[in-house]
Amino acid sequence: GTGADNDLYINQAVVFIEDAIQYRSINHRVDSKSLWLYRWYYSRTWQWILSLTITIILALAFVEEPSSLTVTSDVRYRLPAWNPPCGLTEGIELLCFLVFLLDVSVKSYLIGWKEFWKNKWLMAYIMTLIVSLTDWIVSLSFFCRESVRIRRILRPFFLLQNSSMMKKTLKSINSTLPEMASVVLLLAVHLSLFTMFAMLLFARTKDNQQDKEWVVYFRNLPDSLTSLLVLLTTANNPDVMIPAYSKNRAYSIFFILFTVLGNLFLMNLLTAIIYNQFRGYLLKSVQSSLFRRRLGIRAAFEVLSSLRETPPNAQQFYVSAGAIEQVLQKVEMDSRCKQAIMRSLKICSCDQLSAAQFQKLFEELDKDAIMHHPPSPEYQSHFMQKMQFAFGHPYFGYLGNVVALANIVSICVVLVLDADKQPSERDDFFLGAINCFFILYYLLEMLLKILAMGLRRYLSYPSNRFDGLLTVILLILEIATFAEYGFPHPGWRPEFMGLLSLWDMVRLVNMLIVFRFLRIIPNMKFMALVVTTLLDLVKNLRAFAGILVVVFYAFAITGIMLFKGAVVPLGNTSAANTTHNNATLQCGTYEQLEYWPNNFDDFAGENVISWCSAHFQAEFTTYLFSVNLICRWAKIYFVAWWLISSVIWVNLFVALLLENFIHKWDRRCQRESLSDIEYQGTVELMFRDVLEEPTEEELMEKLHQHPHLQLCR
Repeated sequence: GTGADNDLYINQAVVFIEDAIQYRSINHRVDSKSLWLYRWYYSRTWQWILSLTITIILALAFVEEPSSLTVTSDVRYRLPAWNPPCGLTEGIELLCFLVFLLDVSVKSYLIGWKEFWKNKWLMAYIMTLIVSLTDWIVSLSFFCRESVRIRRILRPFFLLQNSSMMKKTLKSINSTLPEMASVVLLLAVHLSLFTMFAMLLFARTKDNQQDKEWVVYFRNLPDSLTSLLVLLTTANNPDVMIPAYSKNRAYSIFFILFTVLGNLFLMNLLTAIIYNQFRGYLLKSVQSSLFRRRLGIRAAFEVLSSLRETPPNAQQFYVSAGAIEQVLQKVEMDSRCKQAIMRSLKICSCDQLSAAQFQKLFEELDKDAIMHHPPSPEYQSHFMQKMQFAFGHPYFGYLGNVVALANIVSICVVLVLDADKQPSERDDFFLGAINCFFILYYLLEMLLKILAMGLRRYLSYPSNRFDGLLTVILLILEIATFAEYGFPHPGWRPEFMGLLSLWDMVRLVNMLIVFRFLRIIPNMKFMALVVTTLLDLVKNLRAFAGILVVVFYAFAITGIMLFKGAVVPLGNTSAANTTHNNATLQCGTYEQLEYWPNNFDDFAGENVISWCSAHFQAEFTTYLFSVNLICRWAKIYFVAWWLISSVIWVNLFVALLLENFIHKWDRRCQRESLSDIEYQGTVELMFRDVLEEPTEEELMEKLHQHPHLQLCR
């Protein structure tokens, strides 16, 4: 029995440490069977199945009716889309629901029923599944002909509930909303006051020729609000001002005041408030994650101290080094961290570790991930040593950058000279010859660098991998070009042979050469700092991107249900007649601009509209579209989307970007050159300097509240 208990304690410690690594809660069942089920649930296999299931159920919107499987979304030329037969996508949905049912059942069992009733996310998960299955049954009852499917809007919830970081981010956003609402209310007051001033200032007069401002922009309250709201985004500036400004230059003061107060002051104030408030709530979230990590490590210590090797009457509890080694052999963690912890354990040379020593041992998890590059080869030959010194020197890399710049300049010169020539008039001899020369130089440079640095050290640098991959692709394309069309010679002109024409292959080679010029980034310290900030931001933006996907998806489905079929082409659909009729249409309208591909008839097209509406330049046309082709109430949909996407989400993105860049900028002097050591940052590391370590009393109090773990003290 004692041996079985010891195995249980080891397995409990393994799971607690894995919880600490992933910042997971330790409030779950800790018996042998539950621990096995818990590790299986968080295994790569099950998490991969769950992620694939979420991807599939979200992707169904592209296939199910109304299907997005058409070449174009233009209502004038679009052919009828293929729609799957009734039961096909519904069958796939049912399989996904079964996976989700298994997922929520395992989660509910592992945390226990007492914790289940406290977990609002799990209860919402079950309610979402019940509503989705009910709607699925109703859909089959109507033979898939119903126009409204509630379960489509609920699908993003499966993505949201599966990510703890997305939940934390959503909670932070929710906590920031009151402060944002105050500024949004101030914006609404600003907009309302200036709308009333505008309606008084540009009221209708007896002279109809002088009423263009009133006719186009301020005819009534909805039009006035719309015009000034779009002006707040600067999308219709200066168009909205021109009719009045042409009458009297003093009218420009009204529009300048509105733009300065609204755009420069209030919108930027909103950015500042969001940055300040969100940073505070994000810090709290990261502090909570740190507490979870420390709690998991301390829980592992407590169960290991219950092993038979620990004296029962000891005043201070210890854990043997042998028990820690057993745990490290079983735990799934990064090999770098595991090796570092094993080294620290050997350096300590202690048979037993206290709680403080045990916690310090696992602080390796909090450190930056550092990658040291392999050493260069050691040559015995004096000549090879000279070669290694010459071609491994930074100046050789600078020479390569100069050559790459010369390549770009030569391509630009050729493109400028041939810009107005027909394909049949071009002589590609010069372009082909210089491409051949530069690609041979790139190949020689890559081989010499490998000779100087060794293959392993060469490949350890991301810039070299990028450089080498493009060089190999360029070489393959150049060989394929020579094999298909022969070597460059005077009169070398494009001919359509095989998959690509000569000109297509030359263009592809030149695009890759231009792309290859990005190799200069690591050699420019400030640019490298900006790029590494962006790359780290991309890695840490998964939660933000996930929430953006959720919002995009929900708005797209809502737009399809509300506005599907609203866009109807005018009269004859021939290109010639459409172009001719444009002369009779009002300038700047949806019809005159031929925005027919922007419609709500399928999921893909609706997502394109949402993306365009999130950018200021498309707002004015989108509003006109909503007024002319749908109804005035459609403005509410677009205003809500603009507030969420452009005002809230973009400012949150700016907040995280600023925080990430400031963190990098403040620490740039404390680190070695980016070319020697690579550091990988996380959101947790950004706030590490200001995080507070939890006290032992806080940890023990939390552990004693564990619903399934009984401590020996």
